[in-house]
Amino acid sequence: MEQENMSTEQNTKAAKEQQYQEQVKSITPTHNLFLQMVKAFLVGGIICCIGQVILNYATNSAGLDKDTAGAWCSMLLVLLSVLLTGFNIYPKLVEWGGAGALVPITGFANSVSAPAIEYQKEGQVFGIGCKIFTIAGPVILYGIFTSWVLGMIYWIMKLMGIM
Repeated sequence: MEQENMSTEQNTKAAKEQQYQEQVKSITPTHNLFLQMVKAFLVGGIICCIGQVILNYATNSAGLDKDTAGAWCSMLLVLLSVLLTGFNIYPKLVEWGGAGALVPITGFANSVSAPAIEYQKEGQVFGIGCKIFTIAGPVILYGIFTSWVLGMIYWIMKLMGIM
């Protein structure tokens, strides 16, 4: 009798486990990796082409030197990203293009501006001030820390005469 109860319990557990696995499989999204890569390539490529057009215009038509043109290009791409984020266009672009929209400087601008726009209702300090760097803060922190570590390594290697 005990064996029957244990067998019934095991069957019940196995049935629940199978039911759970079927539920997980039904709600887990399936992705076409190749299609995602193509979309990311297209979106990232278009963003970079827009940047190149701005850079070419600034150097050739506006007569700016290479460094100044690069600065203007970066500023205009950030401005465009923030405006598109404000009009809720950039999040749709990210949803479609994935990493292609998140990797360039425009993705960083989006990650800073989106929380500021979303939490502006909570006020200047507790809304925008506290939430603006929720995503971008770790990027800034680890970027600065990594550059410091690499700078120290470079300095030590220079002192040792390796570089």
